[in-house]
Order: sequence, then C-alpha cells, then structure tokens
Amino acid sequence: MAVLDIEVDTAVVSPVRKRRRVGALFLAAVAWIVLIGLAAALAGALPIVSPTDMDILARRAPPGAEHWLGTDQLGRDEFSRLIYGARISLTVGLLAPVIGVLIGGSLGMLAGYFRGRFETLTVGGVDVLLAFPPLVFVLAVTAYLGQSVLNITLVIGVLGIPAFTRVARAVTLSLSEREFVVAARALGATHARILLRELLPNVALPLVAFFLLGVAVTIVVEGALSFLGLGVPPPAPSWGSMIAEGRENLDIAPWLAFLPALFMFLSVLAFNIVGDTLRALTDPRPGAL
Repeated sequence: MAVLDIEVDTAVVSPVRKRRRVGALFLAAVAWIVLIGLAAALAGALPIVSPTDMDILARRAPPGAEHWLGTDQLGRDEFSRLIYGARISLTVGLLAPVIGVLIGGSLGMLAGYFRGRFETLTVGGVDVLLAFPPLVFVLAVTAYLGQSVLNITLVIGVLGIPAFTRVARAVTLSLSEREFVVAARALGATHARILLRELLPNVALPLVAFFLLGVAVTIVVEGALSFLGLGVPPPAPSWGSMIAEGRENLDIAPWLAFLPALFMFLSVLAFNIVGDTLRALTDPRPGAL
C-alpha cells in the first residue's frame, strides 16, 4: 500500500509541476529584453555613429553594408537611432511604473488593510484620477514644465498610480483575513509588522508581475505621445517620433516607419509574455499556466 500511495501522489503532483515550467517563448522574450536593454545601456560604447550625424548625400539610403538598416530623410543612421531610441523608451517604460508601484502599491495596501475612512478616501481619489482625461493632463504638465524624459516619466507614472492601487488593494483585501494574519494579530504583532512581514511579501509577487505588464503599456504610451509630438523633442530619437517621421516616407522608404514599429512591437510583446508568465507562476491555484 505504501508503494501504491507514493505512485498516486507522484501522478497527482507531476502534472502540476510540468504545467508550471516556462517554455521557449518565455526564454526568447527574456533574451530580447536583455539584448535591447544592454544595447540601450551600452549605446555610447558600441561602434555605431551618433544618431544625430547627418549625411545629406545618403538620404533614405536602403539597408546596406555602410548603414545596416538604412538612413532616414536627413541621412541619419537608422540603426543608431533605434538603439538610442531604446534608451528613451526603456527609461520611461521602466521608471514610470516604479512611481506607480511605489505610491499606488503603498496606498492600496494601506486601504485594503485599515479599511474605513482611509479606504473611502483612497478609492475616491483613484476614481477622480481615472476620470481626469489623461491627454489633457499630459498637455497641461508638458506645457508648464516642458517636454523632457523626466517630465514624461512623472506624468505617465502618476497616471499609472490608480491601476497599481487597485491591484494592491484587491490582493490585500483577500489576504487581510487569512489565518497567518489573524495569528499575527493574536500574537500581538503591530500593524507595521503585519504589513511589512506578513502582507508585503505576498502582495509584492502579483505587483511585480503587474509591473512588467505596466512596462509594456508605458512603452506604448510613450510611443504614442512621441508620435503626437508630446514626447521628448528632437533631435533626441524616440521610437514613436521615428514612426511619425517615417510615416511621411512610406511610399519611398517604408522601413523608416516599420523598423521602429517592429522594435516597439517586439519589446511590448516580450514584456507582456514575461509578465503573464510570472503572474501565472505566482498564482497559487493549480494549473495556472
């Protein structure tokens, strides 16, 4: 009977373990994120020309040996501009969600734990921020403070606070009455200890997964703002502004718009895949993947 019990247990556990293994698509997404991140971070040390150097005689040159991905309408190297454009997209994409997760995550945990009037005020403030037109908010801030990487990051970060607040509050509400929290209260643990030692490690996992999804959304938002002329002003390259500039040359040089769009698509897809996979891995329900 002992042997039979072991065989049954193994048969039950093994499928769950197999379902929680990451696949080749996840590894490919991680590889792309690492590759584009290293290229952006080490752009100044790479053997590529400056993204602002112009060669009027080589305007809209097709991809070749001298210019691997061709040149734009001003003769600037497209490959160099894509690499330096990744700096802006990834900088905004990574830093803006940090603002959301720090402020929104803290407010959501406090609201879900203490409940009462604080929760009412927090939820009301989140609803007000969600109701405010984001484009009007971006226009107001950039018109007053100017267009820069810092200002764009702050604007998108503030707009992302409500989403992180809701996620953190929902998770905290589901955990605040669990046995380990009730036991900590019974043992005389302070509110700070319960929040930091009991709840934070459990809330952090879904927040990290949601953070990666937020990075993907932020890259798209930054690209859309740059496409509309509300992002970092030229001559600094950005994937969104490169798409906007390439749109005017679709008939004679379509790669000027397709290449930055492809880089943005692959980056957003990679962060989405990694975020979805981590969310499934941190889901306690069997067969989440």
